[in-house]
Amino acid sequence: MELDLTPQLAKKLYGGDGGAYYAWCPNELPMLREGNIGAGKLALEKNGFALPRYSDSAKVAYVLQGSGVAGIVLPEKEEKVIPIKKGDAIALPFGVVTWWYNKQDTELVILFLGDTSKAHKSGSFTDFFLTGPNGIFTGFSTEFVGRAWDLEESTVKTLVGSQSGNGIVKLDSTFKMPEPKIEHYNGMALNCEEAPLDVDIKNGGKVVVLNTKNLPLVGEVGLGADLVRLDGSAMCSPGFSCDSALQVTYIVRGSGRVQVVGVDGKRVLETRLKAGDLFIVPMFFVVSKIADPEGMDWFSIITTPNPIFTHLAGRTSVWKALSPEVLQAAFNVPADVEDKFTSKRKAEEIFFPPPN
Repeated sequence: MELDLTPQLAKKLYGGDGGAYYAWCPNELPMLREGNIGAGKLALEKNGFALPRYSDSAKVAYVLQGSGVAGIVLPEKEEKVIPIKKGDAIALPFGVVTWWYNKQDTELVILFLGDTSKAHKSGSFTDFFLTGPNGIFTGFSTEFVGRAWDLEESTVKTLVGSQSGNGIVKLDSTFKMPEPKIEHYNGMALNCEEAPLDVDIKNGGKVVVLNTKNLPLVGEVGLGADLVRLDGSAMCSPGFSCDSALQVTYIVRGSGRVQVVGVDGKRVLETRLKAGDLFIVPMFFVVSKIADPEGMDWFSIITTPNPIFTHLAGRTSVWKALSPEVLQAAFNVPADVEDKFTSKRKAEEIFFPPPN
């Protein structure tokens, strides 16, 4: 069976005045199911409040737009209330309870990518809400809720029946939510747009890698991530993950082209990319991208907390490490052709600026 790697846009699952939740469906993007990957997107309008919930999957959240507040409760820990803004990446291990709130005029948009290998449905996140018409309270009888929390029946009915919003609600503008604490931010999140660059190539591109060194919580999530900003008309070197990891990529900004080559040298994907697209590169497949003149940014998760990549072009190319004689024999070419092949790209690494 041929793999369908066609990039897809998310589709709305639910929402209202406070915002909406979108997700990518494994029926339309089969690699989600094949790779046990889930992908969703939360968009909150002003005063939008995403009700407290926990998930069946470990995730990495990435703020695509706007600013707001996130509440995070790790198992058997106190609530952390953190300020979030565009560029923030947040590791969310199993068992974490979260809520999200936007008090600004600009829409707050958050991307969620994660591992569904232990989820109820492979390729999809399942959220368990603490309140609302689909919250856990509604499934228990009045007797059980009353005894568990030592409440009178009338109080139980008020608790269970007062919140009519499903997943996302819009709060009154006068309602006061908890204020974020900057000291809670450290260790919980990392801003990929402000963090030290791991790669910075003039007219080529920039990379920030999220791993256990700069955000230890990703070790509990079991995922690595990176933010790549490819300059206008620049190229990202063909490369592959050499530690059997999948690469899940969301196009944050701009547009460009992508090619993916798989088994037996077969090109399995050649298409255009635009903001909002999500696509998945299978294990060991080689991928390369070229940005349009306005450039292209993408956020990726890799299914290992400390990923290792092999690049096939540039200063660190594997070709540079092979003996000239091996290359001549492998390509069946004379020495002068081999020399032309390996003598180029001596300075550039990973990203290649546009031709002069």
